[in-house]
Amino acid sequence: MADILILGYGPAGVSAALYGLRAGLDVLLVGKDAGALARAHMIENYYGLVKPLSGPELAETGKNQALALGAKIADDEVTDLFFDGSEFVAKGLSGEYRGKACIMATGSARKKQSLPGMAELEGHGVSYCAVCDAFFYRQKKVAVLGSGEYALHEVSELLPIVSSVTLLTNGNPTSATFPDTVTVEKRQITELLGEGAFSGVRYEDGTEETFDGLFVALGSASASDLARKAGAAFEGANPVLGPDFQTTVPGLFAAGDCTGGTLQVSVAVGEGAVAGLAAIKYLREKRNASA
Repeated sequence: MADILILGYGPAGVSAALYGLRAGLDVLLVGKDAGALARAHMIENYYGLVKPLSGPELAETGKNQALALGAKIADDEVTDLFFDGSEFVAKGLSGEYRGKACIMATGSARKKQSLPGMAELEGHGVSYCAVCDAFFYRQKKVAVLGSGEYALHEVSELLPIVSSVTLLTNGNPTSATFPDTVTVEKRQITELLGEGAFSGVRYEDGTEETFDGLFVALGSASASDLARKAGAAFEGANPVLGPDFQTTVPGLFAAGDCTGGTLQVSVAVGEGAVAGLAAIKYLREKRNASA
């Protein structure tokens, strides 16, 4: 188990890791790539660069810097996060990772599919967390919107509890293997139905299908998805954060693009530093309190 578990190894995650490592703590970074930085063509508006670097070059430099100081790095996609009473547990496609404190630095999803009616029905039959809300749909008919590994994770959480699960791919091909008990519906969706509460979907051909609930699992689990699973409070679409970037769950922090605002490397590095220092302080206070 690490002292600090960091989800994401882009600029915010690596920056937080550097402070934790310099403080003599055991740091584990878990991520599947460097996020938006890995897709940037050239970075030249960043302090200290003598010449422009490509996004992948800068990302690799940061990753190697953390490794040189003793960080552990696991390449994995995290699908779930919870606090078991003593430590944070992140579940990935390839393993399980634990930390006494956790910093979410998973970046920001630049694209989020939005269907007519979705915004109005969020929290009223439309959920983003199967672990959180499956209980409310015992023996009911539900749908999962998605087509990949994250959707498979949510389906797996729902199957033992609900009466049936339909995977709505909205015209996208599946990129994971789903159980035979799951109905896969590939037609495109034109809108979500329901007045005050979600009741079903309308497909492109005009036909409608009723469901008791809809779980949205598009792409990979975002920081907001993981924060919800861990029990953090939200204001609108973003988790409530203190000045030290701590969520309402003690020991759970967020930094970088996932907090919103100006999506720049320099901002992500700064927020990672603040969150890293705050995590160090949290762990020291926790240790002193138990001494």
